[in-house]
Amino acid sequence: MRKTLSVVAAILENDQHEIMCALRSPRMSLPNQWEFPGGKIQEGETPEQAIEREIREELKCSIKANRIFLVSHHDYDTFSINLTAIRCTLKEGVPTAHEHSKLIWLKRENLNALKWAPADVATMEQLVKEQQEKPSCLYP
Repeated sequence: MRKTLSVVAAILENDQHEIMCALRSPRMSLPNQWEFPGGKIQEGETPEQAIEREIREELKCSIKANRIFLVSHHDYDTFSINLTAIRCTLKEGVPTAHEHSKLIWLKRENLNALKWAPADVATMEQLVKEQQEKPSCLYP
């Protein structure tokens, strides 16, 4: 039977309406693919608690989980992912890549230029779609 992992991902947006993207390091599974930073939900944690902990551990900064953006599912060859993407606000510190090779801020319309980890594609596509549906005056 295929193992299913419950994971969370942070949708962090800066003042220029750019979204944080994290490049998986060569040492990680799915190396050199982009993702929204996050990780596994531990037993007894809510998704909101998990994303705040994961970002504190991975990016050495503090965030506030605001609301769930999208819940999606992806089947890999040997396991499955239930991904909960959560809109978050940076509270304190500067996100710094420790486990990832690189962190970048990218405009929504450019998100699809990256090679995304398959489980993150649905979230990326929804962010791009959301931007296309809003008046352009909101995104200079």
